Amino acid sequence: MGPDDRTVPVALSARHVHLSPEHVEVLFGAGHQLTPMADLSQPGQYAARETVEVVGPRRSIPGVRVLGPPRGETQVELAITDGVVLGINVPVCLSGEIQGTPGVHLVGPRGAVKLRRGCICAVRHLHCTPEDAVRLGVHDRQKVYARFPGARSLIFDEVVVRVSDEFSTELHLDTDEGNAAGIRSGQRAEIVPSLCRDLCG
Repeated sequence: MGPDDRTVPVALSARHVHLSPEHVEVLFGAGHQLTPMADLSQPGQYAARETVEVVGPRRSIPGVRVLGPPRGETQVELAITDGVVLGINVPVCLSGEIQGTPGVHLVGPRGAVKLRRGCICAVRHLHCTPEDAVRLGVHDRQKVYARFPGARSLIFDEVVVRVSDEFSTELHLDTDEGNAAGIRSGQRAEIVPSLCRDLCG
């Protein structure tokens, strides 16, 4: 990867749940600790062995993976098509910005939780180290484009850049977005700060 390279690796994010410590115990039993199953690309994050059933007004989705470590507030991250299955209108927003979002029921082996809020479709975003932000010519909270070549070539706009030395550089899309462009995790996307600069000369 040369100094002029503007590509980043891509990860497709399937539906998953982040649980608060309180809800871990309600769903899996008093004193229960999440069991790491596989490390994720972002430092300190992991897929847990635990899963829950997400129950909406229309239908439910069983076997939704829990990601760790626990967070301050429970959040359910879904694709838009998951919301259609469940019967809820899932808003597109940044992770953690759950004010005014719809809720669902979560069912675990030891109990259930009724969420009053917390269901989102995460906005497409780029986790970026400060060093890679310099390489790509981007800054925190900037919105950029991600360009994919191939038989189903596509340019995604409104990609939100998140810069931190606690991140590993990676573009996160959900499964709906990946299917739209025939993308698989591990592919690379070109980050384009300005389409006019790149395509208009």
